[in-house]
Amino acid sequence: MDAPPSNPPRTVICVGDVHGHILKLESLWSNLQSALPADAFATALVVFLGDYNDRGPHTRRVLDFLLALPARHPAQRHVFLCGNHDLAFAAFIGETILGISNLGELYKLPNNEYNIYRGANVIIDLAKAAPEEHKSFLRDLVWIHEEENVPVDTDEGQIVCKLIAVHAGLERSMDLNEQLRVLRTKDTRVPKVQMLSGRQDVWDIPKDLSGKQTVIVSGHHGKLHIDGLRFIIDESGGYEDKPIAAIVFPSKTLIRSTEGAASQN
Repeated sequence: MDAPPSNPPRTVICVGDVHGHILKLESLWSNLQSALPADAFATALVVFLGDYNDRGPHTRRVLDFLLALPARHPAQRHVFLCGNHDLAFAAFIGETILGISNLGELYKLPNNEYNIYRGANVIIDLAKAAPEEHKSFLRDLVWIHEEENVPVDTDEGQIVCKLIAVHAGLERSMDLNEQLRVLRTKDTRVPKVQMLSGRQDVWDIPKDLSGKQTVIVSGHHGKLHIDGLRFIIDESGGYEDKPIAAIVFPSKTLIRSTEGAASQN
């Protein structure tokens, strides 16, 4: 007797930094829905790689869009990672009156949207302006997502991997278990969490994971970079003229927004 056909692997979608660009996010979502089989999209695991605010004009609408996804697509799973901009934003709205000097990322609320201003010295009562659901969303953002048994297509065939999604990446030289502890527990005692804000030090796969079937997916870097099982998916970097990108596993297909950017390739 022939064996029954096996179910296709669950689709995993990783979405790059949004940075307040609601038109690009809506376009990307529509393009993902058009590009994928209906059942694959309907049941996908969707991991947003962080940095929902800053640079673009519509952070409020971006957060509303993300908050609505579970009701709009109840069979999907949604994971919302914390980026360095989100961490700063959450810290700012944690106080009723914010007296901030030279922290480098300061917010005000013109035209009912959250915008960022850098290098200013201001006092902002942003906590009262931010809706409670936005505060809860920011508080609940995870610093890492780990997913077992994710199939990935390669030139040699399909392999099954563990997927680790973290906003900037994992440090190559720091003890891996300590990094995972900090990320899993959201340890804010660490002065600077390189895994959320680092650059070259988190670009590569950590040496403890070299040669293992572990996918590491990040945003943050303002680049699109794929090297083996290391994926950096931040094509837009928050810039007006570049698209937001997402990568789809197992095929490693890249899908981009086609609206809200001045030029697309």
